[in-house]
Amino acid sequence: MYSKVAIIILNWNGWEDTIECLESVYQIEYPNYDIVVIDNGSKDNSIEKIKEYAVGRIQVESSFVRYNPDNKPLCLIEHSQEELKFNDRVQKDLEKAPLERKLILIKNIKNYGFAEGNNIAIKYAMTFLKPDHILLLNNDTIVDPDFLDELVQTAETDLNIGVLGPTIYDYNPPRGLQSTGSKILWNHGDAINLTYEADVKAGIPKEVDAVTGCALLAKSEVFKKIGGLNNNYFAYFEEIEWCVRARKAMYKIVYVPQGIIWHKGGATSSKITGFAVYHHTRNRFWFMKQHASDKQYLIFLVYFLGFKFFSFVGWALLHKNKPLLVSFIKGVKDGILAHG
Repeated sequence: MYSKVAIIILNWNGWEDTIECLESVYQIEYPNYDIVVIDNGSKDNSIEKIKEYAVGRIQVESSFVRYNPDNKPLCLIEHSQEELKFNDRVQKDLEKAPLERKLILIKNIKNYGFAEGNNIAIKYAMTFLKPDHILLLNNDTIVDPDFLDELVQTAETDLNIGVLGPTIYDYNPPRGLQSTGSKILWNHGDAINLTYEADVKAGIPKEVDAVTGCALLAKSEVFKKIGGLNNNYFAYFEEIEWCVRARKAMYKIVYVPQGIIWHKGGATSSKITGFAVYHHTRNRFWFMKQHASDKQYLIFLVYFLGFKFFSFVGWALLHKNKPLLVSFIKGVKDGILAHG
């Protein structure tokens, strides 16, 4: 008997990535899963494009996965955000649907960010789908056919394992290693992606500080015990904060080398946005205030305000980038004065 998995894919103005991701997911070997695509108020006609894909009108072109017309049309179940308030209606829609080849599409009225957008889908899954595991999967990923088998099998070897993540490679050439789990640098108030080729070759699951929200499998009991992602974070650092809460609840966070996905985002890029600078900066302070010891927080303040602050300000002035400078300073101010 295979445990049931709810796969949650958040979309925001990215339907082309989303349907390529969906095409790879619908070709996995694991037999017992539901897919929930939650749209965060997209303005690029994403909902219509995803619906066209579901009925077979859009063929996915990908260097990773061959389009399969035989599993179309998919049974599409649509819910507006307002409709989620009516449990009986939602339940009836699900009961009418076949067990396989269905796609659940939730339409949010606005962009709630990564944290709250996923939380809406997590609540839906826990209420109506009753999964044993929940997988948060970025829409700009492609998955190996065996990746979910590897994650679930590892999860079920130990009752104390609560959260798992796969090996992540860059989608774009040269397709280097992007993540083998995450390490928290408490003195710097940051988290880095580990990229250990030796861990991949060893093929042995390994405990880590955290895993990236790009592909995060968690037992449903973990969400029941510690709640969902922190909505206040909106974007950046929310999965790290959630993993720390899971560890405090005595769950193990495990990297699974045999599970493999490819990720379009996360690779080195020269494009830095004010949105990213602001939220990453602010959320670092919030994370440290919530979870670091007094000593760790003091060391972080000395490091950040004594080095990182002047380093970034100098860089922004050198490149005459006033918008990023303003975003950074606002992130520092809100991080120190506000609470997440």
